[in-house]
Amino acid sequence: MISQSKINGKQQELLDAALELFVAYGFHGTPTSKIAEKAGVANGTLFHYFKTKDELVIALYCDVKGKMSAYLVEKAGGETSLEGKFKSIFIHSVDWALQNRAAFMFIQQFHTSPFLSTISPVEIERQIKGHLLLIEEGIRAGLVRPLAPEYVYILITSQVFGLFQYLIAGDFPVEKQQQLTEETFEMMLHMLK
Repeated sequence: MISQSKINGKQQELLDAALELFVAYGFHGTPTSKIAEKAGVANGTLFHYFKTKDELVIALYCDVKGKMSAYLVEKAGGETSLEGKFKSIFIHSVDWALQNRAAFMFIQQFHTSPFLSTISPVEIERQIKGHLLLIEEGIRAGLVRPLAPEYVYILITSQVFGLFQYLIAGDFPVEKQQQLTEETFEMMLHMLK
């Protein structure tokens, strides 16, 4: 698997082309020849960087998740209160999803596909470790009821996924999106207490 820091220009062009096509046509409906064509490279070039289509799908997932995580760290890093951290991560997750619709749709698509089982437990732990630590802190502080942190994480991400779907289907103005995001966070927090 290619790390985020080792992705070069051609690889990123291939990942960007794959993202657009996978979201539009699905994993099985997107031949590698179309990805290479969209990226403006020969099919052999694609296989130079990604040995298989499956490797490309997984690399794209790790690339997208890495970009989302970097955004959340940047945006939510200044919060000091525990509830503020939860709220900031929730709101900025929705914000990132709305700014990066295709990437977020790809994450949803990936999470409901057999590809999810191909991600190593080490990679999954790396991706969600910070969230689980925050949830554990929330449990110790009484902000979150004492449930398995992994379960709480799934509950929270389900709210983000559901709200995203509702917001893009409704095509709401930004002010209404922000209001609904705030209200959803408050309802979710009430549910978790």
